[in-house]
Amino acid sequence: MNIEERLNEYAAMTESALDRALSCDESCAYKTIYDAVKYSALAGGKRLRPALLLEFCRVCGGDIEKALPFAAALEMIHTYSLIHDDLPCMDNDDLRRGKPTNHKVFGEGMAVLAGDALLNRAFETVLDPRSTQGLAADVVLRAANQLARAAGMDGMIGGQVVDLESEGKTISIDRLMLLQQLKTGCLIRVAAVVGCLLAGKNDGRTMQAAEVYGDRLGLAFQIQDDLLDIEGDSAVLGKSIGKDAQSEKSTFPALLGKERCRAVVAQLTDEAVGAVAIFQDHEFLAQLARSLASRNH
Repeated sequence: MNIEERLNEYAAMTESALDRALSCDESCAYKTIYDAVKYSALAGGKRLRPALLLEFCRVCGGDIEKALPFAAALEMIHTYSLIHDDLPCMDNDDLRRGKPTNHKVFGEGMAVLAGDALLNRAFETVLDPRSTQGLAADVVLRAANQLARAAGMDGMIGGQVVDLESEGKTISIDRLMLLQQLKTGCLIRVAAVVGCLLAGKNDGRTMQAAEVYGDRLGLAFQIQDDLLDIEGDSAVLGKSIGKDAQSEKSTFPALLGKERCRAVVAQLTDEAVGAVAIFQDHEFLAQLARSLASRNH
């Protein structure tokens, strides 16, 4: 199975799990909120974070079916962050994944609730007894705690705070790296870590490899994203480009230059690939890192 086939398989599994978790009866008196969350959650996208979680579970010898609720929950958290990030009070975006953003379709109030609903449903999903059959209670609690921390004030939200406070300012490269390691990197890193946990592999060597891979991949992903905001095609990307410059945000290309950014992406990718060499069946993770470093969307 090549990289595209496996990514498509993981994406299809995630889509099915999301559809089940976010559906309601047609007679539901508050069906609008279900329509709003499904509009964004089932809008496609790379499904990178669920794929990483499922693949790390697989290479560690785990059962990916048991990990699937956690993969779907992670995508719910990611989608909630995108809905809120697109709001007028944040990045004020009109386009996401090639479609009008959630607040453009359902209104700002409903978009806020849709994000809130996805965050809550994520933890409803991973703590539902039907989702945790066959998993030890301490494993479920550790995995849920990792997801919560990655999404919280010391993770993604902390990064969003740094992002908001940095608008219109020139910040240092260290500050920018902190911003992105929290805002983007935390959910990528936790995907790798939770995949290992759910497979029962929580030894120091395995967890360190997962963390290094997730950290390097997340930072390389964001630097490439910054480059695409300058050089990309909105029709291919499915979102607006040039927003960073309009918002007067410090970016990696602005601070390092485009050529230096490409060199850093290559170095980070090599470090990510090297980290997962400890796994016997690591070729998919290596190919994925390399493909993300050269992506155009």
